Amino acid sequence: MTPPENRLVARSLERAWEEKLRAVEAVEQEHARWRGQEPLLIGPVERAGLQALGENLPQIWNAATTSAADRKRILRFVIREVVLDQKRIRGQVWLKIVWQTGATSEHHVQRRVHTYRNYIDIDRLRQRIVELNAEHKMDAEIAAILNQEGFVAARGCAFKGENVWLLRTRWGIPTVKINGVDQNPMRWPDGSFSIQGAAAELGLTPQTVFDYLARGLLAGRQLAKGQPWQIELSDEQISQLRNRVRRTKHSKKEAS
Repeated sequence: MTPPENRLVARSLERAWEEKLRAVEAVEQEHARWRGQEPLLIGPVERAGLQALGENLPQIWNAATTSAADRKRILRFVIREVVLDQKRIRGQVWLKIVWQTGATSEHHVQRRVHTYRNYIDIDRLRQRIVELNAEHKMDAEIAAILNQEGFVAARGCAFKGENVWLLRTRWGIPTVKINGVDQNPMRWPDGSFSIQGAAAELGLTPQTVFDYLARGLLAGRQLAKGQPWQIELSDEQISQLRNRVRRTKHSKKEAS
């Protein structure tokens, strides 16, 4: 059993230790308050470092070691408020940035739209398609030129021939003919047949030629959707298809 005088000494030591701890804690708190009230003073070395950091901000922002949380902190240091308006200008987002210095700046960013009703520059796009179409450019060619000139299709994607064809159809812009405004010839300069030429060569109606193309009995191509058909026919194919037509007509005659 511990003697009474030893227990008394232990308690005295514990009280003294607790008082010292409370004193240390009070000093630390007072020091923290003092630091919070004192202005931050930086020397020439620190100032030069901060200036270099500011000049390299884009590099720091794009560095692989910069986390998303770091970027948020950087933004809070330089930007006080951002105001957005998506309805002020069609197809654009209007931004007003209030910087920490109190200065403001306004910006316009092209908005990704789902339909051409909200397209940023629909009139200029339409006029350019009309001009390129008048130059006898195919839809795919028009799409490539639009992409080169910086136009962006709805939904933020690049233009394709299908986009141009849909817009031309909506706006009533006629398809250019590969032979100008004249009627399609019986045969094209490369020797392929038009619909009318194939029909005459095989003894069919133009509608039957379209049916044969759909069924794969004839092979043809179009430079673009809506363009005239160019049908390849060898002498052997012509002979085979003519015999097919004769047999079909003969069978129908016997059936009647």
